[in-house]
Amino acid sequence: MISEQSPIKIFRYCPKCGCQDFIPDSEKSLKCNSCSFRYFINMNAAVAAIIRNDDGKILFTIRKHAPSAGMLDLPGGFVDLGETAENALVREIEEELNLKIDKLEFAGTFTNKYVYAGIEYQTLDMVFNCSVESFENIQVADDVSGFIFRNPATVGKEEIGLDSIREIIEGLPKI
Repeated sequence: MISEQSPIKIFRYCPKCGCQDFIPDSEKSLKCNSCSFRYFINMNAAVAAIIRNDDGKILFTIRKHAPSAGMLDLPGGFVDLGETAENALVREIEEELNLKIDKLEFAGTFTNKYVYAGIEYQTLDMVFNCSVESFENIQVADDVSGFIFRNPATVGKEEIGLDSIREIIEGLPKI
């Protein structure tokens, strides 16, 4: 079922010619009947890090902005154009927490519906187990308002802001 917040339901004008005859062509594309331009709605790439301290607790960030401001998240973010997932993760961890990743290992993928400014973006979240050089210089910046180390077994799913992050945390082995 297509959400009312899906670009299929919201986008009304062709981005190529500006015509209003821009209509759904399938459940994942729109087509302009004036210039024949076709716009495909694809997944957006995002990354998330599972970083543990020496006690085995996971580093959670606290979201600064909508969606889900004030709720727990894993550090990470969107992959920029022309960037690999690994490079995006290194960049995001440095931007958000001033930490340097020294090792990362791919853990899996999860899908998410990320609603921003009333539009639903489908994301493919690539998750990595990571270690950092040191937590000594940790400080929040960018779109993070805080951080906390928690045993994932004690984190309630209602504390986590995004569906994919809930699924990641629920799938972790209990400590």
